[in-house]
Amino acid sequence: MTTTTLDPAALMAHVQNNWKTSILPALSEFIKIPAKSPDFDAEWAKNGFLDQAVELAAEWSRGRKLEGATVEVIKLDGLTPTLFIEVPAFGEAPSEGTVLMYGHLDKQPEVTGWDDNKGPWKPVIEDGKLYGRGAADDGYAVFGSLGALEALQAEGISHPRCVVLIETSEESGSPHLAAYVEHLKNRIGTPNLVVCLDSGAGDYERMWLCTSLRGNVTGDLCVSTVTEGIHSGDASGIVPSSFRVVRQLLDRVEDAATGEVIVEELRAEVPPDRLAQAQAAAGVLGDGVHDKYPFQPNAEPMGADGVDRILGRTWRPTLSVTGADGLPSIANAGNVLRPETQLKLSFRLAPTTDPDVAIKALEGALTSSPPHQAQVAFKNVDGATGWNAPPFAPWLDDAIQESSEAFFGQPAVSLGEGGTIPLMGLLGESFPEAQFVITGVLGPGSNAHGPNEFLHIQMAERLTACVAWILARA
Repeated sequence: MTTTTLDPAALMAHVQNNWKTSILPALSEFIKIPAKSPDFDAEWAKNGFLDQAVELAAEWSRGRKLEGATVEVIKLDGLTPTLFIEVPAFGEAPSEGTVLMYGHLDKQPEVTGWDDNKGPWKPVIEDGKLYGRGAADDGYAVFGSLGALEALQAEGISHPRCVVLIETSEESGSPHLAAYVEHLKNRIGTPNLVVCLDSGAGDYERMWLCTSLRGNVTGDLCVSTVTEGIHSGDASGIVPSSFRVVRQLLDRVEDAATGEVIVEELRAEVPPDRLAQAQAAAGVLGDGVHDKYPFQPNAEPMGADGVDRILGRTWRPTLSVTGADGLPSIANAGNVLRPETQLKLSFRLAPTTDPDVAIKALEGALTSSPPHQAQVAFKNVDGATGWNAPPFAPWLDDAIQESSEAFFGQPAVSLGEGGTIPLMGLLGESFPEAQFVITGVLGPGSNAHGPNEFLHIQMAERLTACVAWILARA
């Protein structure tokens, strides 16, 4: 028998029991698999770790008590594997609606700095947190998605048709995703709601909704002034330093004093509704806007206040230098004027900026008329589109607030995110009428991509229950 009556206590009891007895053991096994994204494992196909991760999730999914559910691992030639799950409408829900639920199973590299009792491939539960690479970003998504549906069916609560798409190239910019979306478009149908569990949270006290994502452009800036290294005492003063030329080129795209990107094509106006959301979020978070970052003693954050800092990481373009070649270690650095300097540049774009326009502008700024006629190239350039969510439909806004009040005891808060989820831009273009619920567990200290990455277990349980509530209202 199905019902439309939602009992928050009963729903939460099902969710918590599932997390304790089934999801946490599976996630712990998932952490043990070094399923690095293809950008970080050139031999991913041979090594088979991505396949192992997908098979683990598929086996767990097949064991769910979900009426009529089908679970399939799909492998297109030369592409990383994808998990596709279809759960028919349950109970009295109309059969024509579709909810698309998304996540990924590929991981970032290990990095150093983990505590002695922890490690990237070592699951550790401590103080209500599950430590290990990939559990929070984003291994829990498939488990939380199906856990929400399983709790609804256990309570006899109707829900619409749901398809779950779990990819394995997201941490590399989702280069394989579009091919799978095209391959599966007839089976996916036309979603009227998209649920993505791969976002951040300002704290662990409420549900957080992501309403915008920045785009990005990455590339390698390569500068050379001579064909080989030269004694710096002999050549300096005549031969221009490649490092100094790099500094001059970077000054063309970024104000070094403020960190403001000055290439106009990368900038965009902040919409009034996003400004209002930033103001509301800043009021909730206070110093938490910046306190979550591991600043050195006395180091100061950028931005004039909380609102300015939120907009700085969600709507304003930025430049980060994420790698370098041509620089020997300090221990091996002799008195040599080096022949070249190469930097990996990562630009974050405003959510509404066209990455192709940004790339063209950056290439012009960085390579035209170089100082001293040095050899300059901007290579291996790639870009991804940002995303700006449509306004919440009244029913969805009500369901979000109801669920956050029911399971957190606090109203939900909306906030943009500084990262990029390429699928959102793709789906926004493909399904312009769809509504979006983009949320996640990556709150303060969770340290996705870094050492001691963790999943906040209680947050994940509550968020699973919130998703169930929203699906019941869909």
